[in-house]
Amino acid sequence: MVDIPISRAFKTVWFAKAAKKARIDDDELWKAIEQARMGQADDLGGGVFKKRLAGNRYRSILLAKGGAFWVYSYLFAKKDRDNIDDGELKAFRDLAKIYAGMSESQVEAQIDDGHWIEIKQPDKDQVT
Repeated sequence: MVDIPISRAFKTVWFAKAAKKARIDDDELWKAIEQARMGQADDLGGGVFKKRLAGNRYRSILLAKGGAFWVYSYLFAKKDRDNIDDGELKAFRDLAKIYAGMSESQVEAQIDDGHWIEIKQPDKDQVT
């Protein structure tokens, strides 16, 4: 089980566009983070997780180093590629390490500058 709380969750602008095209909404993204916390994701080490989305048709790369927030960074269709390569994994681990050192004001700057979009927690009273 991954002991990283869901305090805040984000998606990069690139990821947001890819998710919209794949018809993956924020409720599914939030639920996937909750599942990752319970160990239902591939832990690639260094704060990098691979999580299946959209009925197992897509794979997402989720960064969660530091425990303060989660960031969806990359999305790919299972039919297009099997996995990320070693160089990409190293780059994602490096990025997770950078994210882990970010202050709250740096996180807010990512949002204000339009690099990240916050994923709001679904309303638990909402009927789906």
